[in-house]
Amino acid sequence: MIMAVSKADKDSAVSVDYRGNPVDNSKTGGWLAAGLILGTELSERICVMGISMNLVTYLTRILHLSSSQSANTVTNFMGALNILALFGGFLADAKLGRFLTIAIFASICAVGVTLLTIATSLPSMKPPKCVDPSRQSCVEATGSQLAMLYVALYTIALGGGGIKSNVSGFGSDQFDTSDPKEEKKMVYFFNRFYFCISLGSLFAVTVLVYIQDNVGRGLGYGISAGTMIIAVVVLLGGTTLYRYKKPQGSPLTVIWRVVFLAIKNRNLPYPASPVSLNEYSNSKVPHTTKFRLLDKAAVLDDYAASDGKKTNPWIVSTVTQVEEVKMVISLIPIWSTCILFWTVYSQMNTFTIEQATLMNRKVARFTIPAGSFSVFLFLSILLFTSLNERVIVPIARKITHDPKGLRSLQRVGIGLILSIIGMVASALVEKRRRNMHQNEMMNISAFWLVPQFFLVGAGEAFAYVGQLEFFIREAPERMKSMSTGLFLSTLAMGFFMSSVLVTLTDMATDSRWLTNNLNKGKLENFYGLLAILGVLNFVIFLFLASRHQYKVQNYNVEDKEIENWNTEMVDDIEVKKATIEGKEEA
Repeated sequence: MIMAVSKADKDSAVSVDYRGNPVDNSKTGGWLAAGLILGTELSERICVMGISMNLVTYLTRILHLSSSQSANTVTNFMGALNILALFGGFLADAKLGRFLTIAIFASICAVGVTLLTIATSLPSMKPPKCVDPSRQSCVEATGSQLAMLYVALYTIALGGGGIKSNVSGFGSDQFDTSDPKEEKKMVYFFNRFYFCISLGSLFAVTVLVYIQDNVGRGLGYGISAGTMIIAVVVLLGGTTLYRYKKPQGSPLTVIWRVVFLAIKNRNLPYPASPVSLNEYSNSKVPHTTKFRLLDKAAVLDDYAASDGKKTNPWIVSTVTQVEEVKMVISLIPIWSTCILFWTVYSQMNTFTIEQATLMNRKVARFTIPAGSFSVFLFLSILLFTSLNERVIVPIARKITHDPKGLRSLQRVGIGLILSIIGMVASALVEKRRRNMHQNEMMNISAFWLVPQFFLVGAGEAFAYVGQLEFFIREAPERMKSMSTGLFLSTLAMGFFMSSVLVTLTDMATDSRWLTNNLNKGKLENFYGLLAILGVLNFVIFLFLASRHQYKVQNYNVEDKEIENWNTEMVDDIEVKKATIEGKEEA
């Protein structure tokens, strides 16, 4: 069935150049423009990964905070960064547009990293040095010493959130999906997007972490600040090359209005056919029967049908608005099952790095920084991102006869399975490490951590790309930045859940599992707990994923729905006709 599209909707979907004129596809967009945009995300990843992957060692060794407090500081920082992506997405969709939002928040991020450079360079921002923590009680950093550090971290979180929620959407705007050649390029965009930012992560956990540990934190963070400043300049330099889409108003306002009107009109009867709903024929989104209660927001009663009232969004919603809200609601169940993956992932930033500090990290005469062992996480991501595009997807296409090869939710499912196996491997390695220490044997090699990094990294290559594609493709077009923020909020909730689980575990076990000295704790039990939760979460995910209908399926649903409505109407007419004829004969 062909749906009519209103002029306003067409205008909102059209890309324009920096002057506001319709774009010339031969001079704008494409991989060059997308590459300049991805440079900003590359720099953001260098900054954030260079901080998060090695921050726990700074907090425990330099600021002398406890293991659980240090882990929660890192996960809360990462959680804030990703939850603030919702705010950045809201601003872009509602008012500023993606380009301006990225430029502003990238500048804020640069200020934050500069503040962090100062906070970690000034001697007054650190407590007295502690030579041997195992033999003496170290003085923890005071509140005033931590204050500037926290201000810097959450300024970075604000800036990074605004970047992350808009870069992928703005990058995908550079491809015209109505052009078969550009549509083909678009298929590989998300994979290459993640491959690119993984390279930035790789640089951060090797070069920057080494500089931070062996030269100085100030220099390491100073390089990150310089990188972000350069990224802002490059982004602004490509202004004439980009394709822009105008912001279309606050998606939160649309959601609130539809829900409000549906509740207000809950006692109104449903129309005989969905064709009677407000602006049904002009809807650019097919009408569906799911969440039917929300259709009440588009019901035209006598008051709403009067002159001038149909266009007032606070009196009656359009079918397009109702269906967009339905799309967002449909994302929530899958959203909830993606959270635990990032809870598992957060252990790679915290306790796994602490494990590495207690293991043998020497290769010949060189001692590898503990934070640099996360290089295996990103090598695994790069490997499987490449394999996805060149090997796994082509094989999957032949098996499933699906042009996509692997659907987004199939990718997510694979990622969840790998994260569970990663936690089992983590528990086994930690138990072995602690037993060797207690038996006064030679310290186990830190390379025993590689399997858990490898497994969780492979899981991220599937889960991140799958979730990003799912939330962007399945969300309404006008809410693309908001939907990216919704995806990133799963990361935020995952990091926050890690903080909650650490705190609850600490309380429930009286600090016996997660002690300041991991040699005296039972970290493997905590990893085992995450593996069990992962299995339960995967079962729920399978159930929800099997019931989810992708957007392209909705068109088929709509055709069947209209056919059913027509059949019901014909049957109803025939029944009434027979009744009348019967009365006449009587």
